[in-house]
Amino acid sequence: MKKLVSTNPAKNYEVVGSVNVSTLQKIKKKVKEANDAKLAWKELGVKKRIQMLQPIYQEFNNRKKEIAELTSKEIGTPVHNVLEDLNWDEEYFRWFLENGEKYLADETTYKDSKQFHKVVCEPLGVAAVIVPWNFPWGNFMWGIIPNLIAGNTVILKHSEECPLTGKLCEKIVRKAKLPKGVFSEVYGDGKIGEQLVDQNVDLIWFTGSSKVGKFLYKKAGEKYIKAILEMGGSNPAVVFEDANINEIIDRLYAKRFGNCGQTCDALKRLLVHKSLFDKTVNKLKELAETRIVGDPENEKTQKGSLVAKRQLELLESQVEDAIKKGAKIVTGGKRPKNLKGAYYLPTILTNIKKNMRVWNEEVFGPMLIIVPFESEEEAVNLANDTNYGLGTQIYTSNKKRASRVASRIEAGTIDINSGNHWLTCTPFGGYKDSGMGREHGAIGFRELCQIKVIASD
Repeated sequence: MKKLVSTNPAKNYEVVGSVNVSTLQKIKKKVKEANDAKLAWKELGVKKRIQMLQPIYQEFNNRKKEIAELTSKEIGTPVHNVLEDLNWDEEYFRWFLENGEKYLADETTYKDSKQFHKVVCEPLGVAAVIVPWNFPWGNFMWGIIPNLIAGNTVILKHSEECPLTGKLCEKIVRKAKLPKGVFSEVYGDGKIGEQLVDQNVDLIWFTGSSKVGKFLYKKAGEKYIKAILEMGGSNPAVVFEDANINEIIDRLYAKRFGNCGQTCDALKRLLVHKSLFDKTVNKLKELAETRIVGDPENEKTQKGSLVAKRQLELLESQVEDAIKKGAKIVTGGKRPKNLKGAYYLPTILTNIKKNMRVWNEEVFGPMLIIVPFESEEEAVNLANDTNYGLGTQIYTSNKKRASRVASRIEAGTIDINSGNHWLTCTPFGGYKDSGMGREHGAIGFRELCQIKVIASD
């Protein structure tokens, strides 16, 4: 049996463990079981399904520490940061359970003495859910729980970078003793994901890179099934001349360097009015150079490693390209000398040109580019000069300008000043190469459904 080996990127890639790679025969068997189970799961109704999922929520809460420690070993994020993320995930999990029945309820659209019309949200059927490694439990939970509540049966493929965390997720779901075929998991790399979506499935739910998302979208088109895709991002933040840098500098730093910069919705291109440019660069440099990079198991560590050697090497190649083309390293730009593994210092680059990879590609690591602008029009043009369109931040005390700029930015979410789109009730997704469809909130539930109209006398 072929093995998928998990290594610790923060401990010089020492082996953590392994899982068996799923065979094509096993994948086909699990898809068949999911199809066999989908009618009965649908006919249970939303309320009963939610009741059956409650044990998963309880087991998750009971095993948070175990999840955090294993996640840290597999992807290099400090344990205390993973625990913070899990507490945040709990809010989403609870919201899904508490609001699924409300937002999936039948809706009366017309009624008179002769007719009664209602809209019914029915499950699509079998969902192939493929999720990435950067937030292993959160991505798992966002992809699985709403689908199960909506009545879809699910086959999950978690990332090959965190197979043991994926295995733990499967063990936690088993506590609910769901009917056979309602939930199962397959293991392996992208080839296994491709084999999964090639089977008799009714929905592809994917979070990951734009390259893979586009590939899966073609697959969905050929099969004529729905695809919900949350893909890459190159989010800009626009800091106008009337912003208070002292008030927002910590937020800017966290938005870029949280989770070692490995977040699709992270700030990746900082656009600053020329009057505040030097001040902003210097303050971010100071923050970057005072942060503790080190062992994720140490409570004092503020930034751990990247997820894998390949991710480190990709980041290095992007930075090298920028330097060759004239970018200036303000701080960082190298691996720390005293650490072995996928470590990279918090890095800031200026003197950015549009032919650089760091401008045109998604940068998934602790590296921020800072670019000056002079006018509102220039800022908007720079912000939109990307194939991505996931999110944007705008900092200004001028409310009319904030509203005007927000309307011109091509992105799925806009945060103005201290605004934060990350609420359980708020849908999330992007424009352009950042994906299609939405997750979370009432809209997220309905994305997982077939809409049926029943008109009766």
